[in-house]
Amino acid sequence: MRYWYAVILLILGGSTTRGQQPVPIEKGLSQHIFTYDEIEYLEDPGGKLRLDQVINAPFKPSAVSTPQNDHLGSVYWYRISIKHDTSSHNYYLLEFFDQTIDEITAYLPDGKQVLLGDRYPFSQRWFRHKNFELPVDNSKDGTDVYYFRLRSAQTADVIIVLRSFDHFVSYALSEYMTFGIFYGMIFIFSFYNLIMFIAMRQRQYLYYVLYNLSVVLYEMCTDGIAYQWLWPNSPNWNQYAFAWPLLSMSIFALLFTRSLLYVEFRAPVLNRLIMGVIIARCLFFLACLFINPYWFNYKFIEVIPLAVAFYTGIHVLARGYRPARFFVLGYSFLFVGFMLKFFIMLGYSWLNFGIVSYYSLSFCFILEMFFLSFAVGDKVRLLKKKRDKARRMMIRQMTENARLKDNLNIELEAQVKARTKELSEQAGVIAEQNEILTETNALLESQAAEISRMNALLAQDNIQLQTNVEKVSRARALSTSLDFEEFSKIYPDKESCLQFLADLKWTGTFHCRKCGNEHYYAGHQPFSRRCSKCGYEESATAYTIYQNIRIPINKAFYLTFLVYSTKGKISSHKLSDILEIRQSTCWSYATRIIKMMDERKKELKQANGQGWSLLVLDDEVRG
Repeated sequence: MRYWYAVILLILGGSTTRGQQPVPIEKGLSQHIFTYDEIEYLEDPGGKLRLDQVINAPFKPSAVSTPQNDHLGSVYWYRISIKHDTSSHNYYLLEFFDQTIDEITAYLPDGKQVLLGDRYPFSQRWFRHKNFELPVDNSKDGTDVYYFRLRSAQTADVIIVLRSFDHFVSYALSEYMTFGIFYGMIFIFSFYNLIMFIAMRQRQYLYYVLYNLSVVLYEMCTDGIAYQWLWPNSPNWNQYAFAWPLLSMSIFALLFTRSLLYVEFRAPVLNRLIMGVIIARCLFFLACLFINPYWFNYKFIEVIPLAVAFYTGIHVLARGYRPARFFVLGYSFLFVGFMLKFFIMLGYSWLNFGIVSYYSLSFCFILEMFFLSFAVGDKVRLLKKKRDKARRMMIRQMTENARLKDNLNIELEAQVKARTKELSEQAGVIAEQNEILTETNALLESQAAEISRMNALLAQDNIQLQTNVEKVSRARALSTSLDFEEFSKIYPDKESCLQFLADLKWTGTFHCRKCGNEHYYAGHQPFSRRCSKCGYEESATAYTIYQNIRIPINKAFYLTFLVYSTKGKISSHKLSDILEIRQSTCWSYATRIIKMMDERKKELKQANGQGWSLLVLDDEVRG
């Protein structure tokens, strides 16, 4: 049978290829890519034509540099003409550059048939290479015609290359080295972000790693590397293996967009759109898996998640979120590469620049990952800048509080000096009155009864005076503290007290007590904080001495201040009179404060201007 094929090709080859431009094998030729009229094609919609029928059929010259199987359900025949030259003294082969072609039947001039394509096990190939190669017999002079019957469920680029063996080996080594660099760069990006995820526990890094790994697996599927190294004996699986990483690419790209740009809070409508697209993409995958696997080849639907992520980045950037700039730049490259592939698939052949267009999406993936890494770093830098700004504001607030405290101490000292001077003047007046009374007693000895009566009255006055002096002394002892009215000017209401507690509790990074997460949102109560991960809400008074307090918090502040400023020597009765609170309540809170003062005696000696605020937080919060 092969003999008759050879006879037919030799007899009819000259007449059928009279209009076709043969490619000569000249001495020193290392490579030639067949383009335009060097390739002729014939569409076989039913796939029933035999070789003897095809030879006599009218072939059409290719009007484009790289012909394609425009109708995926049809069989296509291609033929090329090679003018052999034995004087070149070199060995040659033909290579099909597109690794996704399902089936190629090559009819050689010597009558042999060679089966190629990714529907056959990898071990059956003549050359252990990701592309499809077959040898060319250059042992005799003359012009030979090669016929190829091609069938593919995907759009195939019929790139046929004539290579010398030497050039093929050099090219293959360079190509595999390039693939190694390409995949190595992606793995480096992935490993770096995996370390960042382990260190920072932010999901955006995990989504980015999974997205990169999905890109690697998809590129390996389309490049034929996966079929060569991962599943060489599973041709059925290889037909649609690319669909799984393509699905995960869309899902993790959208989840990464949602996490990196805080879409849930910055653009709630787009957040719902992203989740809807993820669900729709999963449903389409299940429909392809269980209804019609051929639908997996509709890769153009990936423009939907890509466009949604791209528009989300533009929208968030327009609203002033700076890390989105690198995100938009990276997705711009990816969008351009995807649209180039999309328009080539729609038939815009003038966009097909051969190998450049074939690998354009891979180049765009690298550029996208490069700029997405910048976007992640920019976000971390912005968070650090905000944290430093909050820390500087806290330092300024503490400095202002210390200044106010010093001013209050100076005013109190001035008031004490004024009151002491007033008491000294009163003591001088009393001394003068005693001298006058003594002189009067000496002059009025004769009026003993009257003097005795007057002495009794003076004794009563002295007792009253001593009582007044004791009151003045007690007032002086208490004058080192502020009265409630003055204290209320510093903490006038409940909100100012809660703000003071919140600033005191969360001076550093927020840590959720349930799950350890560091991100939070404003809670339902004033100045409370709610964990962004588990929803646990912590109030400003939680884990302080004011937790579950039953008296006004500004009075509780003043009670703490009085106990601290008097070193715990003020009585609960006095606190009850000052604060107008029951004596038992005052005793309970004063006892608790005194106990804490004893426990933190060393810290209070080294207060450095913090004063009674050291008594507010529980040990668990301070630790």
